[in-house]
Amino acid sequence: MTGSTTSGAGATAPAPALPRSGRIAAIDIARGLAVLGMFAAHTLTRSLDEDTIVDGRSSILFATLAGLSIGLMTGGSRPLEAGRGAAYAGIGVRGLLLFFLGSLLWLPRTDIAVILDYYGIAFLLLLPALFAPRLVLAAIAAVAAFVGPLIDAAFDQVPVDGDLAAYAVDRLFDGYYPAFTWLAYLAVGLICARSGVPRRRTQLAMIGGGAVGMLAGYGAAAVLPGVTAEAHSDTTAEVLGSGGFAVALIGLLLLVTGPATRAAGSALRTLLSPIAAVGSMPLTIYTVQLLVLAWYIQVQPQPSSIDYPVPLFLAMASAAILFAVVWRRFLGAGPLERLMRTASGWPPSKRPPDRAASSEQRVL
Repeated sequence: MTGSTTSGAGATAPAPALPRSGRIAAIDIARGLAVLGMFAAHTLTRSLDEDTIVDGRSSILFATLAGLSIGLMTGGSRPLEAGRGAAYAGIGVRGLLLFFLGSLLWLPRTDIAVILDYYGIAFLLLLPALFAPRLVLAAIAAVAAFVGPLIDAAFDQVPVDGDLAAYAVDRLFDGYYPAFTWLAYLAVGLICARSGVPRRRTQLAMIGGGAVGMLAGYGAAAVLPGVTAEAHSDTTAEVLGSGGFAVALIGLLLLVTGPATRAAGSALRTLLSPIAAVGSMPLTIYTVQLLVLAWYIQVQPQPSSIDYPVPLFLAMASAAILFAVVWRRFLGAGPLERLMRTASGWPPSKRPPDRAASSEQRVL
């Protein structure tokens, strides 16, 4: 594969350039919605007997955006040719750091299933396919979506001996966010990035393709006996339905906030800029949220039974938005995001010259 063509396809017209800031507002907005949606899922919906729109879908949106961001950091629709070794190393280190941080965040009691360690493992699983053609990525996504749930179901029936083996099976196949199955979301996000998300054609394809996935997944759950797409069921139906929802939402946000919409897009970007600020530092906001919930449990007179009140969600969401807006305005990247970039060395502050690399690579 050469960098002069879009992965898995013939030569294409150059993708529209990104804003001078090097960020795509819609990606930050979508990521901010995912983080605040997880806030709501962790607090507001705990006592409900049925799924809401934030349950499961927020974390799946988060994972899909991870794959998309990895793609943008490595060249977007025109993958890097120079410096690929540094890209592999940098993304790999990011995965290890996420795994380490996620493992630490399981230690304080929050009654929340932490996603970051699973997320880091999924980063590492995606690494060998970082610069693969889109057809290969599509095959990986299909295997993860259809085979992963079967492996998950098989381990539900077979006990695993040994703490280390049980831990590995949990993180890879049978846990809250089984990394092998969730690889599907990252691979699809990477496909979107390699297709050139600033392009209107790509945005429309994301909306249409996401809608087809939703129809297939949720439709199968509605009409076929024994099929479920419930949040965190990690079935093929949920992967298709909720994964399709994530892709369609990202595509829609890209479309309505892009430069082609002119004044309307500019107004939307301004209106949603506080959400985008949260989305520009998701690791920081997510981590602090867990620490606040851990503190809240500790100060309760009866911490064995926790029901987070609505005012707690409102206070956390408001504080997160205010913090993100002020920090981004005066200091730029979030504290943990800055630390992650420094520790991993990727993306580098000064990139090697690469004629094939488009301006898409500057994102994040």
